[in-house]
Amino acid sequence: MADSKDVAVQSNAWPFQEAVALAERYKSAPPTKGYVLFETGYGPSGLPHIGTFGEVARTTMVRRAFEAISDIPTRLICFSDDMDGLRKVPDNLPNREMLAQNLGKPLTSIPDPFGCHDSFGAHMNAKLCEFLDHFGFQYEFKSSTVTYKAGEFDKTLLKLLENYKQVMDVMLPTLGEERQQTYSPFLPVSPRSGKVLLAKVVETKLNSGTIVYEEEDGSLEEVPVTGGHCKLQWKPDMGMRWAALGVDYEMYGKDHLTSAELYSAICKIAGGIPPNQYMYELFLDDKGQKISKSKGNGLTIDEWLRYVPPESLSLYMFQAPRKAKRLYFDVIPRAVDDYQTFLEKFEKEEGVARYNNPVWHIHGGKPPKSEGIPGFNLLLNLAGVAGTEDPKVLWAFITSYMPSLSPKTHPFLDQLVKGAVNYYQDFIKPTKKYRLPTEVESRALEALASYLEQLPDGTAPDVIQTEIYEIGKRFEFPELKAWFAALYETLLGQPQGPRMGSFVALYGKGETIKLIRRVLAKENLAA
Repeated sequence: MADSKDVAVQSNAWPFQEAVALAERYKSAPPTKGYVLFETGYGPSGLPHIGTFGEVARTTMVRRAFEAISDIPTRLICFSDDMDGLRKVPDNLPNREMLAQNLGKPLTSIPDPFGCHDSFGAHMNAKLCEFLDHFGFQYEFKSSTVTYKAGEFDKTLLKLLENYKQVMDVMLPTLGEERQQTYSPFLPVSPRSGKVLLAKVVETKLNSGTIVYEEEDGSLEEVPVTGGHCKLQWKPDMGMRWAALGVDYEMYGKDHLTSAELYSAICKIAGGIPPNQYMYELFLDDKGQKISKSKGNGLTIDEWLRYVPPESLSLYMFQAPRKAKRLYFDVIPRAVDDYQTFLEKFEKEEGVARYNNPVWHIHGGKPPKSEGIPGFNLLLNLAGVAGTEDPKVLWAFITSYMPSLSPKTHPFLDQLVKGAVNYYQDFIKPTKKYRLPTEVESRALEALASYLEQLPDGTAPDVIQTEIYEIGKRFEFPELKAWFAALYETLLGQPQGPRMGSFVALYGKGETIKLIRRVLAKENLAA
């Protein structure tokens, strides 16, 4: 039998392709630090969001793939840039007047507007860790403030001070003429105001490890670049961090693409080797516009989880990360049904096919067993014909069809049931539009009702589905999809619908017959 590592490296899944490239980095010798370091970054001026989830989830997928092909230990650092100065007051936070009075100060030096942590930064960091813990990510949290003040960056900062002109040669061509006149990679933390200043540096002193800069009132002040007395601008900061921590792998969104060469250049000046990097595309809203936290035009993670479990979101993050995708409510049903389909396939697959399956990456190589439960789209249609806001009503249909299932024994299905009710009420019910059947459609529906009346209990969904096909052929619809469109539009009030054999089995033949009879009697199903 082939070694599992040899099989895994054959996978064409993008996390394995990234992992193989990362393994090449240390093919001659393992890292002297003893591990491969993955990093993700977080700007704590706002709450963690769906992009935060995506970056950590995708990085974790590469990390797990690397662990499957290499014996080198790994670490994942989630780095919070909490020493950054607050440049504007977020619209969605309390105590905005207090925050306005502290503009320019490090986030960890500003009081918590929520009043429950030592600082604004501490509050957001706690939210980040709570967020990541909720989804079971394995990571190490690292604070910019703590790391700077503890001196962990001191050696690298002095290296950049020593090569100050080289850093400026990298950065100045990227700036406008006016900004070039005052730019410095070092941002002093003013000993007078406590602000992180975008100040003009007039002198660098390598012997003392200090810079002389212009204070806000125009006077000169001298501070060390070490010990948390200075912070780097965010672009040099990224490269410095890569060098100081020995980062081997980092992802970033397409909006960072033009800065990637700068990060790498600074890393080299600081004496480091730039990490393997992966650029992912940004998400779009329903109108094809880039999702923006400030605009609030995207889908939040809480909104996604109102309808389906997080595994479906992980699948959406796995699929085509370098393709711009719509992240809106209408992608949710397919995402969760695709997840269940991949889970079912995994149990039948062997060898490299398993490593290619998204659920391997979602669950770190150990996906749960498929439970053979109804799909989300089927539950949505069940919610529609049941006309209920109560998940217990849906469970009554489910247990009638599959007595072994219950909310207690199948919590994943219970999440789907509750989510299907929510999704139906929020998005499908307001758009339902029933129509009456044509003469030919009425005769076909009558034939379907008659067939179901003679149907033995427990008939398999595939058998029912085959007969529905045959009825469509018998009544000579121009094409079978016209027959199924008629079923969806007259029975369900929507242009698309489920596999009808499965729907009949789950809803019950008796209830389906009643539904058809109501349509044939021209009753108002929308009432």
